[in-house]
Amino acid sequence: MDALAGLVDTPQLLALAAALGWASGFRLYAAVFLTGMAGVLGWVDLPAGLQVLESPAVLGASGFMLFIEFFADKIPLLDSVWDAVHTFIRIPAGAALAFGALGADSAAMGWIAALLGGGLAATSHAAKMTTRAAVNTSPEPFSNIAVSLAEDGLVVFMLWLAATHPVAFAVALLLSVVLAVVLLVVLIKFLRKVLRGLSEFCKGRQLPRELG
Repeated sequence: MDALAGLVDTPQLLALAAALGWASGFRLYAAVFLTGMAGVLGWVDLPAGLQVLESPAVLGASGFMLFIEFFADKIPLLDSVWDAVHTFIRIPAGAALAFGALGADSAAMGWIAALLGGGLAATSHAAKMTTRAAVNTSPEPFSNIAVSLAEDGLVVFMLWLAATHPVAFAVALLLSVVLAVVLLVVLIKFLRKVLRGLSEFCKGRQLPRELG
């Protein structure tokens, strides 16, 4: 684990900020919990703006929500409702986490990181919601579970890659963003359903049945 120690240079901090923003769009609570635990265990020297993630209260809350999300994300329809609610949580949280990675020493860099983190969170969240809308049209639940497990593994891998190999992470992140854009274009029909469903949800109405 020594390779994870000493996360202090700019490339690694940029990679961490981007990774936290991107991961927040998929698994916000996993990103918070895993980063905090990595700091507590000494695997990563977290920047000052993220050391709050090491506190027992934050670890307890994020761990509890991670447990709930792990199962909620694998149940058709419930995952769409969960995603709809978290549209208003994941994106600003991704921006805040990225700000924490770079904002302690430079306000300008912090705001740049926040814009990057929020943008990445929005992109990954939109791709996740749209893909799930497509997958949930299948009557069997196994494809939904498989996609959810793949997302779990991908988030863990990307966070690890950002901490250990920032250049490789940058390449992987670029590929993931391109893939997300391609998915949004290819699945435009389902994207419209997602946006319509989110609009209905904001008005206090039930999500359209096709999103389940």
